Amino acid sequence: MRVGTVREIKNHEYRVGLTPESVAELVAHGHELWVEAGAGAGIGASDADYRAAGAAIQPDAATIFAECEMVVKVKEPQAGERAMLRRGQILYTYLHLAPDPEQTADLIRSGVTAIAYETVTAADGSLPLLKPMSQVAGRMAIQAGAAALEKAHGGRGVLLGGVPGVLPAKVVVIGGGVVGFNAAQMAVGLGADVTILDRDPAVLERLDNHFEGRARTLYSGRASLADQVASADLVVGAVLIPGAAAPKLVTRAMLATMKPGAVLVDVAIDQGGCFETSHATTHADPTYIVDGIVHYCVANMPGAVARTSTYALNNVTLPHALRIADLGWQAALRANPHLAAGLNVHNGQVTYAAVAHDLGYAHTPVEMVLG
Repeated sequence: MRVGTVREIKNHEYRVGLTPESVAELVAHGHELWVEAGAGAGIGASDADYRAAGAAIQPDAATIFAECEMVVKVKEPQAGERAMLRRGQILYTYLHLAPDPEQTADLIRSGVTAIAYETVTAADGSLPLLKPMSQVAGRMAIQAGAAALEKAHGGRGVLLGGVPGVLPAKVVVIGGGVVGFNAAQMAVGLGADVTILDRDPAVLERLDNHFEGRARTLYSGRASLADQVASADLVVGAVLIPGAAAPKLVTRAMLATMKPGAVLVDVAIDQGGCFETSHATTHADPTYIVDGIVHYCVANMPGAVARTSTYALNNVTLPHALRIADLGWQAALRANPHLAAGLNVHNGQVTYAAVAHDLGYAHTPVEMVLG
């Protein structure tokens, strides 16, 4: 199979779909690899590194979209990229379709077979291709929140860990999954006063056992959530419903109860955000203020630490890329129902139920597509 990867063009996105090491693995399986010139610059991988791994360097993305059977990316295709997709082609990347009707409509029109990293599952129901980026984003949420709390950035002027004689900042993490756990770990490590909210008693028990009193856990109800948000210096939104739009848990009315200069970091922004006042921002312009509250809503947070993120991502995406290339997408998905869960759009049909429901499309089950 001819497999290609292109330079990411989203604002300040420096990751790349395939590392030179991943290219070498695909080449060893007998596949032809095309890489856009400069695609790996953001992770310190030169065109010479890709050539040494066996790739052919192509001058532009248009060549790769026109000629490759499968395109491996990191972020959802931008409008110009979507215009180059075609029927019968495989797109393997993050998509986050539920809050993005324009992208979904373009993918449907293109006829492409789109496999989304974020909905591929594991045997235990977890999301292994989302997990490493959730780990990165959770940890980065605390770094970003700590910076946003600085007075020069519009925040309250509070140091997360405090100093002797001065209390630490209060950090509230909404959601105890991978993002929330990693955010809490970072905040605890910096000496903050940390509370984690979740609705799953098993999750709360696991977190309580892990942190051993260094972070508190609390069942997330309307009253408890409102109370914690009102007293927080930093709130991290870490809520995920796989493939679906995130619920709006923090309303605009709640902002009036918060301390002026408090910070909201919405890690759920890729799925539409879990704060009512959230809208996507970029690394170039990461924050804005609503009702005196600083919002950080960068939709590709891991792109800022591109080398770490790319290698972590390739560790989990490469095995499936090899199966798709070796077997063809249909045989690969038939052989692995967890990979089949990643199919979101095929030949003009929406094959992921949550996306179809949220955007008002008819749902075509994957089983019907695979026959």
